[in-house]
Amino acid sequence: MQRLSLVNMEKLRDQMDAKSQAYRTASPFPYIVLDDVLTTDAFGRCVEEFPGIGDEFWKGYLHVNETKYSNTVPDSWGSTLKAVAEEFCSPEFVQWLEDLTGIPDLMPDWSMDGGGLHQTLRGGHLNIHADFTTHHEHDSWKRQVNILLYLNEEWRDEWGGKLELWDQQMRSCQATVTPAGNRMLVFTTSFDSFHGHPDGLECPDDVARRSMALYYFTEEVNPERRSTNYQARPEDGAVAKAAVWADRTALALYDRAKRRLGLSDDFAQRVMSKADRLRPRRR
Repeated sequence: MQRLSLVNMEKLRDQMDAKSQAYRTASPFPYIVLDDVLTTDAFGRCVEEFPGIGDEFWKGYLHVNETKYSNTVPDSWGSTLKAVAEEFCSPEFVQWLEDLTGIPDLMPDWSMDGGGLHQTLRGGHLNIHADFTTHHEHDSWKRQVNILLYLNEEWRDEWGGKLELWDQQMRSCQATVTPAGNRMLVFTTSFDSFHGHPDGLECPDDVARRSMALYYFTEEVNPERRSTNYQARPEDGAVAKAAVWADRTALALYDRAKRRLGLSDDFAQRVMSKADRLRPRRR
């Protein structure tokens, strides 16, 4: 692991007690938003290296509850992007996460199970959800912490795409996070840490909402396993709510099959995309 130089660790450690207190007492669940996480030079290089919209390594997750693309192959990334991910997996950064969250013995995941580089295009969305709770290849790994680093060179309010944080009962949005460049969201994964950006993006066709996501786990004895729990909003109509439920149910069935039979995500996306016709189109 190379020496830390791209992540602005000195700034992250500054006023650590206050940041930790803010994180642990945040509502609707523990989280914090931090700006200027990478050095200015590192951020600029990450923006330059971020794969183009039509890059061959993008894998589409195109179904009722989400329309986004991911790249979970760090060896296909530019050198700076890969080095940043390595620093996010370093002992120094993981220790910082433990100090921030109060969760000991965190383990990074270089396999990028659910993580990696993400992009969402014009019209794309991600319904409100709580994330899957255990690693797909390590049954004893309980998912504990998410980090999302936004890598947008520019992001305008009129394009939408703010990440919404919802209360445990899914009654209302309690906070939003604009995906501004070099901004990082850290939050604790739980059964009801509901988040997403459910309305279609209104960015130009040649612009994508871009981020890097990494997830951190702890080793547990028989952790409770749940698949991604998508939720409809109170204001969604009956057809939309039915589509969210049907897609969530199909995803849960696939999640079980993936663990037991070793099915690929490519197979899942071929099956799940057929349900996409049920989704009311967002404009």
